[in-house]
Amino acid sequence: MADVTIFGAGSWGTALAASAARSGCSVLLWCRRPEQARAINASGRNPNYLPSVSLPPGVTATDDPGEGALFSHYWILALPTQTLRGFLPRLSPWCTSRTEICNVAKGIEISTGKRISEIAEELLPKGQYSVLSGPSFAREVAEGLPTAVTVASQNKGSALFWQSRLNTSRLRIYTSSDVAGTEVGGAVKNVMAIASGMTSALSLGDNARAALVSRGLAEIMRLGRLLGAHPLTLAGLAGMGDLVLTCYSSQSRNFRLGEALGRGLTLGEAKDEIGEVAEGAFTVRAVVEMGRRMGVELPISEGVYRLLYEGASPEEELEKLMARDLKPEYSAGLLWEPPVVPEDKVGYNPDC
Repeated sequence: MADVTIFGAGSWGTALAASAARSGCSVLLWCRRPEQARAINASGRNPNYLPSVSLPPGVTATDDPGEGALFSHYWILALPTQTLRGFLPRLSPWCTSRTEICNVAKGIEISTGKRISEIAEELLPKGQYSVLSGPSFAREVAEGLPTAVTVASQNKGSALFWQSRLNTSRLRIYTSSDVAGTEVGGAVKNVMAIASGMTSALSLGDNARAALVSRGLAEIMRLGRLLGAHPLTLAGLAGMGDLVLTCYSSQSRNFRLGEALGRGLTLGEAKDEIGEVAEGAFTVRAVVEMGRRMGVELPISEGVYRLLYEGASPEEELEKLMARDLKPEYSAGLLWEPPVVPEDKVGYNPDC
């Protein structure tokens, strides 16, 4: 098995380090803080994230990004989305056409509206990019509980590489070529999780949450269509799978953020209570701006934005959603291109 460098020693980076090492990889985990790296090397545990998880002997840590880049040609990016633009240039001197980059963060850059694949293409253009996403709480992966995710790349060989490198008896990895869909599904579901947390705090019931998840998926699909996503991706692990997980569990940081807001905390107080980055609070700003620019309706995202940044109340936003004009569940504009029918099948109706 090859050496792997993981940049980012938060919960997800730590969980993947443990999983990859159990599969036989030697893993170097880059930490932002020197004291965190020293503690991991001394104790075999990450004192800041998942401290109850004992890391396998194959995991070591460093606070030097150059050391991490030289350790391996295979890099996993497990850093918050909004920090990537400042960090990736530090890796550029060591990035070559042999470098395989697998991003596991979920979000959209606020300042540019770019997806992480677009940021990587701009700052690390020589590297081969993949994205891994799906319903996967870090703690459960670290503890070896069964999990299934998708790794997507426009380079089939890159997707197959990460599938073979990271797949274990407890972490099943599927491949895809739909980078846009995998990224959009993973990013926008965090916005929906904030709304779902609010419905829980306000005791709005299971009917309301099921409606929120379903209409949230429609919202993700409307945006995804304009960004080149495939509908089956958004109906799969990186779309509906991740959406359901994060909207129904208090393990989700974004769900807990929404729940705290629903209890009356301010955004700052809610962030302090959680103590970790809830990407949805950043992503919603980029999503709303993108929706306005592209002319796509995103009523749930708009409502979450107003709640977080314009002082709206949950009750007001609920009334706005329920009072919207009546319409079909799915508009014609949501449909993708029809499938190409082979010449020898012309006239054949596959629905009959």
